[in-house]
Amino acid sequence: MFEVIVYDKAKYHYDGDFPKDLSIDQAFVHTGMFLGWIIDNDLFSEEFEEDIEVEIQKFKSREVTGTQIYMECDGVFSNDMLNDEGNEFAQDYFDFENGLYLDDYEETFPEAKDVYDVKDSWENYEKIKKVIQKRNLDWMNQR
Repeated sequence: MFEVIVYDKAKYHYDGDFPKDLSIDQAFVHTGMFLGWIIDNDLFSEEFEEDIEVEIQKFKSREVTGTQIYMECDGVFSNDMLNDEGNEFAQDYFDFENGLYLDDYEETFPEAKDVYDVKDSWENYEKIKKVIQKRNLDWMNQR
């Protein structure tokens, strides 16, 4: 039987120590950008593709952001959304306790007050995309 592992939920953030002056939508951005990278690199599962095929195409044509897709998924990012390679990488890199994603995210956006203060924009996505891509190449070379 397949066990679902939840990597992140936006609710974890906006129900927690979330800045009162920000829109709750900001709780979706950091994971939405990682999900966008997953989509750009076709590391999603067949089931995920079947569920949101239209949204995936809209993302690839830059009509919707990864954050918007993450919102469509009720702010849940889990292993059943990814293929085997995507899961292996996410378990290593995206893990909030042991991975480097949040450190990279904060270093990529030094002007942000915190992880929630990054605007959901294509310009910002392109910045973090380059960092994730480099980490993924390093990870693949170490396997």
